[in-house]
Amino acid sequence: MVSAPGASDPIDDSGVEDDRLRLIFTCCHPALAIDAQVALTLRTLAGLTTTEIARAFLVPEPTMAQRLVRAKRKIQHAGIPFRVPPGHWLPERTNAVLGVLYLLFNEGYSATLALMLLQDARRDARVSASGDLIPLEEQDRARWNRAEIEEGLALVERALRRAKPGPYQVQAAIAACHASARAAGDTDWHEIAVLYGELAKMNPSPVVELNRAVAVAMADGLEAGLRVVDALDASGVLANYHLLPATRADLLRRLGRNADASAAYETALALTSNDAERRYLEARLRAVRPV
Repeated sequence: MVSAPGASDPIDDSGVEDDRLRLIFTCCHPALAIDAQVALTLRTLAGLTTTEIARAFLVPEPTMAQRLVRAKRKIQHAGIPFRVPPGHWLPERTNAVLGVLYLLFNEGYSATLALMLLQDARRDARVSASGDLIPLEEQDRARWNRAEIEEGLALVERALRRAKPGPYQVQAAIAACHASARAAGDTDWHEIAVLYGELAKMNPSPVVELNRAVAVAMADGLEAGLRVVDALDASGVLANYHLLPATRADLLRRLGRNADASAAYETALALTSNDAERRYLEARLRAVRPV
């Protein structure tokens, strides 16, 4: 834990008052690739394991271990100084710092302040008293934290008024669509699908495309969403990502294709190591498995 600065501490001209945030800016040196900045900061400062960081970046653990070793070697060989950057150097490090905050919070849930508030507002409704996962459409929305939702929505509106939305603002807007719906049937899935399309342009990612597939399924029909999922599956880019077969299984279940859904749930179970997710998938599998 970093202690609070005292009167005898040296003064820097970064303008960043929070001690831990100053350390994050210090670790995110632009001489490194942004992915390396984020990964190394998560490892050395936030204390995440190589396994956790690899999972966040969707790469095998040995690959992430090699990236961390290369980043450390570059720092050593280039003589990169470990010091708090002055204020005029902060902008070139901001994207990496946001990435650190995003992935650090994503070990519980997602992104910058508005997105954090909107996701955290649903925290108490996501898991049952016995620790089982509750999907969004089955959550008791009376348990959502309305104060956090209202604060988050105000922050999203303020950010979008700048007319220069970035990936974090778009993700917050998606969370706002979910959080502002008083009932599952009120969710504007068409808007969410459009927002995921914009996010995919800003930050092309198979995980973004998988999330877009869910929105497309809800907005344009299950078959339309399944086509997006099947295309991702065929590409092989998410071969070890359990949420791909889990999403496919859910769409197949909703379509009444129980035998195909059963096979997809089994694939997802083989890929997940999270106990709560495993219990959820096992329950879904029992529901669709042919007698």
